[in-house]
Amino acid sequence: MRLGDLLIQAKLVTIEQVTMALELQAGHGGRLGDYLVASGFIAQNVLDAFLHRIPAEPADIAATKINETDLLNLLMKLIYTGHLKSIREFVDAIKLPYQIVHDLVQMAVDRQLLRTLGTSNSESMLDMGYAFTDQGRSYSMDALEQSRYVGPAPVTIEEFVNQVNLQKITNELVTFDRIRKAFGDLIFTNSMIEQSGPALNSGRAMLLYGPPGNGKTSVALSFANVFNDVIYFPYAFMVEGQIIRVHDPSLHSPLGSVGLPPEEKLSFLRGEESDARWVPCRRPFVITGGELTLEMLDLRYDATAKFYEAPLHVKALGGCFVIDDFGRQLVTPANLLNRWIMPLESHMDFLKLHTGKSFTVPFEELVIFSTNLEPEDLMNPAFLRRIPYKIEVGAPSLELYKRIFEHECEYQGLKLSNEVFDSIVHKIRKERGLNLAAYQPKFIVDQIMATSRFMGQMPHFEPRYIDYAVDNLRVHRNSPHEPPPVAQSVVDQHKMAAAASSPTTAGRS
Repeated sequence: MRLGDLLIQAKLVTIEQVTMALELQAGHGGRLGDYLVASGFIAQNVLDAFLHRIPAEPADIAATKINETDLLNLLMKLIYTGHLKSIREFVDAIKLPYQIVHDLVQMAVDRQLLRTLGTSNSESMLDMGYAFTDQGRSYSMDALEQSRYVGPAPVTIEEFVNQVNLQKITNELVTFDRIRKAFGDLIFTNSMIEQSGPALNSGRAMLLYGPPGNGKTSVALSFANVFNDVIYFPYAFMVEGQIIRVHDPSLHSPLGSVGLPPEEKLSFLRGEESDARWVPCRRPFVITGGELTLEMLDLRYDATAKFYEAPLHVKALGGCFVIDDFGRQLVTPANLLNRWIMPLESHMDFLKLHTGKSFTVPFEELVIFSTNLEPEDLMNPAFLRRIPYKIEVGAPSLELYKRIFEHECEYQGLKLSNEVFDSIVHKIRKERGLNLAAYQPKFIVDQIMATSRFMGQMPHFEPRYIDYAVDNLRVHRNSPHEPPPVAQSVVDQHKMAAAASSPTTAGRS
């Protein structure tokens, strides 16, 4: 990906500034970054720090620190399963530079695993074609038996750890305006932002708690838009000869071009030296709910494919890991917190291979617990102490509730008078005995709109439509003095008749 694109994606420069620098570069040569600095568009130290975090392309096979036999095996599997023909296709599949791929191909030719076909209508060595020998086809099938991982070349565990430490979430300064912008149309008091900011900047665990329906999940999801940094995730890393796949397209989607002139060919990062085994992406945002189990926090080994899938919290490194509806997971709160008590404290986690070998990875991510249960019922004081930021997302004040209602009515084209608003609040609080909640305005307005459309009328606050909507906020319960519904009485009669005819029951009587 081009340097200009990366800098724009990180919001360090604008498209206009990069375009101007590209024009200077096209006329005089040199590096894009130098022109951006000389034009005052970015400070030299900021550019240097940004470049320092970009993984550098390995110069040769030794620089990958991966055994050459492992790389050759991977290349042969890619060629075999992908029906690849040319070095250009080999480079794109294994994500290693041309010189390394050329050396691996030459190694395969020397071992009579591949044979040269030559080039067609091209003088570029990238278009040199190759085909399997019988020995090469057999070699590839044996390599697939050893491991069915077929993808870009892995990086080492040491490189992975180093990169994670370079791009910690605490490297990025979150401001009041950033959070306000990230909240978008959500309406919260400034105190919510003032409490969230220090928590986000600390990178330490956060607890969002309070009654349901007041925006805890919405607050957590909004944090995904707070961070601007571009970070890098490898497709896979290797430890003790084992491959662990970490890239997840649903979490680490690559950044696209931002509209720079297509004819520009000189702004590639340091002459195409960025390591293509790393995907530039936004900080990942992983959210999990009741489906979370302890097994999902450990390496998952596929005994058939013979490689590993990284656990969720490893895929969230450098970003946020949200545990929604905390306390309702398949794993108990105590077991989950026991699993994470040391990582939360030391920022390191231990993972174990199926061979029994353990290794450490950083635990550099913001963990957000969100619950509508009482925190004291979920965890003991020792655990609560390890979550330094506890933010209550409570019921809105009447003033804030009205602002939310007015915003929703304006959005859907309804007119809200003071009389209608007061009537709705009275019905909720006094007649139905419910507390105000932030979700209610949208819920009620949606119901009013749906009922008005069904009745073939222009949307409006008809009193009985309001009653229908407010009634749908909760389930009706029978009064203890009311007789049961007829349907229930019939069911009970059938049960009593069946019981009376039962031999066991008759014997007892």
